[in-house]
Amino acid sequence: MNGLPITDARGNTLVSVRFGVSTDPAVPMPLALVVVEVDERVLLVFDRRRGQWELPGGMIEPGETSHQAAVRELAEETGIVVSGLRFAAVARFVLCDPVRREYAAVYRTGFATEPVVTPREDEVSAIAWWNPRTPLLRDQGVLDAEIARRVTGLS
Repeated sequence: MNGLPITDARGNTLVSVRFGVSTDPAVPMPLALVVVEVDERVLLVFDRRRGQWELPGGMIEPGETSHQAAVRELAEETGIVVSGLRFAAVARFVLCDPVRREYAAVYRTGFATEPVVTPREDEVSAIAWWNPRTPLLRDQGVLDAEIARRVTGLS
């Protein structure tokens, strides 16, 4: 498993992934991500805007909890509707455009077989199932890959 911090090609840095911490509403946490697992594989979505493979997720809207945002974003991006996401960790980033510190609540869920996935075409152009023990896909985000490896324990 890679040591942290790690920095991607855009200059964004994953500083830490902390387990066993709560999502304190006082901590600025604008982002929720979801690790969806099937047979040691993780669901990735290809984000049209950023041009890379990422974990499903997105911004927490005003009035939403991080859990509500994770459930909503997963449904919006993939068509997967679940209510029982489990909190996994808090990821801390230093982002570069604009420069800022940011936190993401990371949730996880698992399935015995691949769920039906219907990507939302205005945001997601494709989906892939990736095994964290294998090399990255072409155009895969290294920060999301590291989060997936740490959350699943697969590396």
